[in-house]
Amino acid sequence: MINQPAPAQRGAQQPDAQQPDWISRWQGIARRIRVPLGFVAAVLYIFELWQRAPRPAAVACSLALVLPGLWLRGYASGYVKKNQELTVTGPYAYVRNPLYLGSMLIAAGFAVALLSWPVALVLALGFTVIYVPVIASEERFLRATFPGFDDYCRRVPRLIPRLTTGRHPEKENSTGAFSLSLYIRHREYNAAIGATLLYLSLLLLRHVLTAFVNVPR
Repeated sequence: MINQPAPAQRGAQQPDAQQPDWISRWQGIARRIRVPLGFVAAVLYIFELWQRAPRPAAVACSLALVLPGLWLRGYASGYVKKNQELTVTGPYAYVRNPLYLGSMLIAAGFAVALLSWPVALVLALGFTVIYVPVIASEERFLRATFPGFDDYCRRVPRLIPRLTTGRHPEKENSTGAFSLSLYIRHREYNAAIGATLLYLSLLLLRHVLTAFVNVPR
């Protein structure tokens, strides 16, 4: 499962018009292969289900990754104010890209549910190809827009969360607050809906395939 990128703090991602750099070139490649990669992942997902039924223990273990991923995405979406400010509170005090980290946890969880190395490799390739240039482009925008971004980068890791908050000097007295209206505005509930549908497919899709083709036992 490769979710459409939902930027952590997204701005106008416009590469240098005068001289294309590696970010803009990589973004061009990512745009061209994003849909084919998604198709490959979907076909591989169905093939893995056709090959063998998901193991209940693996599906249960996958929740240890999927549920935290959904929580992290939902929690982050209630803090970020895109293009308005540099968000450094809430989950952004621990990791700069909590939305992307949440997506990675969700994807890893479904790879665990299938116990499939091929699915895991395709997902890892998809995240690398798509998210690396997106993150690089967003960081370039944030660095140009918010003077405190470099200091924030020194305090807070990109994807591996720190254990304590990396407080920003200008917001030492601000804790921020989760906003349900931001969560709804960002439509982050779609991630929970998508995960629910994928779990339903794990439970039911093989039975549908059995009705039409000979499924290995």
